Amino acid sequence: MLRTLLAMLVVLFMSAFPVAHAQTDQSANQQQEKLMLGGPEFWTEVRDGDSGFTVASGNEAGQLINVNGQRWREIRNQWVSPLGLTFLGVSAASLLLFYLWAGRIELVNKRTGKKVKRWTPFERAMHWFTAITFLILGFTGIVLLYGRHFIKPVAPDALWGSIIYASKVSHNYLGPLFVLGLLCMLVKWMKNNFINKVDIEWFKQGGGILPNGKHPDAGFCNGGEKIWFWLLATVGVVVCITGLVMDFPIFDQTRQDMQIANVIHGIASLGLLAAAFGHIYIGTAGTEGAFEGMATGYVDEAWAKQHHKLWLDEVQNGQQDATEATKKQQHT
Repeated sequence: MLRTLLAMLVVLFMSAFPVAHAQTDQSANQQQEKLMLGGPEFWTEVRDGDSGFTVASGNEAGQLINVNGQRWREIRNQWVSPLGLTFLGVSAASLLLFYLWAGRIELVNKRTGKKVKRWTPFERAMHWFTAITFLILGFTGIVLLYGRHFIKPVAPDALWGSIIYASKVSHNYLGPLFVLGLLCMLVKWMKNNFINKVDIEWFKQGGGILPNGKHPDAGFCNGGEKIWFWLLATVGVVVCITGLVMDFPIFDQTRQDMQIANVIHGIASLGLLAAAFGHIYIGTAGTEGAFEGMATGYVDEAWAKQHHKLWLDEVQNGQQDATEATKKQQHT
């Protein structure tokens, strides 16, 4: 009995050595792994963008560093920002020089006092909703892109923080509303904005905004308005799509996708804003009577005849037809 007990103790004692040895090897491996993770080889792989394993879920969860981030910053700061300032500066300077040269386009004939309905209340509301959101988005976008150069150096830290935060929040939340407004405008006015022979002739004669006394005929929309419409339908749609890609990162967009969208969004937005300067100028200070239409819904007959004669003819013919039809009904 004693011998049997001693034999069991010897077996247990001997079997303990492999376990202890295995535990020692495991501990050594863990220490070696820690040294490797903290060593230059590990960080070289991280900087190269290699992916590893992580318990976090989601797209790119195993990639610690986005190696394209620095390239995106360089493109944004060295190309997009200067290019945007060039767009805006050239547009503003060109309009100023044009105004100094051509002046305001006045009405050739005196106002008749007769008003012609040009825009319905719904169309005006749709236009102003989209226009106001566009201007807010343009302003906040400029603050986000250039504010650190012009506002931050002169504003207290607390004020600068509030400005940049308000700009970011309003830009993100108003973006989808602008998308809805733009889509409504494109659907509503698509039929009025196809280029035709009348528009080609309109361009040849300078569009009625040159100081040469020529005021070419135009339909409901002239050639310039149609160009602005198609800019919205192309560049504006690109701005909307790229903005939504960044606004809703819930469709497995990678960080590189977001960076590409940001670059395209910046270039398209700044170009569209520069073009909008011309649209705003012609619709306000550049042309007498143009603002009245979108402000009240009605334009003077003299303005309509000078700038949209073909449309005025259609309206007057339609009114005459309606009057004749009413008279016939009264006689029967």
